[in-house]
Amino acid sequence: MSARTMTHATLHDGSRIPVAIAGDGPAVVLPIRHEPYDDETAASIRAWGGDPDVGPTLVDGLASRFRVIAADYEAHRLATPAPDTLTPDALAADALAIADAGGGGNVAWYGYSWLALSGLQLALRTDRLWALVMGGYPPLDGPYAAMLDVTRAAHALSIAAAAAPPAEVVEVTPGDWDSVQVRTSEAQTQQFVTLYEALATFDDRAALPALTIPRLAFAGDHDTIEYGPAWGDTVVRIGEPLAAGRAELEAAGWTVRVLPGLDHMSAMRSDVALPLVRDWLIGVAPGA
Repeated sequence: MSARTMTHATLHDGSRIPVAIAGDGPAVVLPIRHEPYDDETAASIRAWGGDPDVGPTLVDGLASRFRVIAADYEAHRLATPAPDTLTPDALAADALAIADAGGGGNVAWYGYSWLALSGLQLALRTDRLWALVMGGYPPLDGPYAAMLDVTRAAHALSIAAAAAPPAEVVEVTPGDWDSVQVRTSEAQTQQFVTLYEALATFDDRAALPALTIPRLAFAGDHDTIEYGPAWGDTVVRIGEPLAAGRAELEAAGWTVRVLPGLDHMSAMRSDVALPLVRDWLIGVAPGA
């Protein structure tokens, strides 16, 4: 494991998030867990197709060439929800606070899924990015309406779960998403409703000309998430719009990688993301 120093950033709501700093060189912000999971949690993540080591592996793999600034923003927001204030402006302010805690100056951003969306909103609000990497969320024709439907459904389920008597914990087969019990709180789910309601009128095609920094988007070509009846049978398409918009994105200056055979979980694995992100960042870094 790379040597790390620890500090904290104060976010828009006054909460403080731990920030790890490793390596030297151009700065890269990773809104990702930087500590290993315990063995039981790691085994559960693997059973569901995830990579529990993705955070530490990315930090270590990038720290040989870059100053990595890592903060587990998603876990922080689940532990410290911002139900009424998690807007795109707040996301950008939080990202810059994390960057400042890591030394300030210009930074690159790599985020996956909704943290990729966060990076896009950051890039549109600051001139301090030297590069943007979006994984698992298309920068053109993004699934904003579908994600608003999903987050509203999650919010309704969290309210219903809070009002219902405690339910028996049912063992769920990995991959059976429809059987997963909603255990998030009303505040946790409301913050994402707030975010996607604020993005309901966002026009990502109109935003294309605003970005001129180096930028990379990638996703698996099988990245389509299908939710069951409790979620309104919503379908979130990620790989499809990235592939369909590839020519338009590349004409606007994006580098696009559509990864064959991979879905939302497998495309974020460290053995996929690290070489892709690292090699690309090396090629576009200041002074490259």
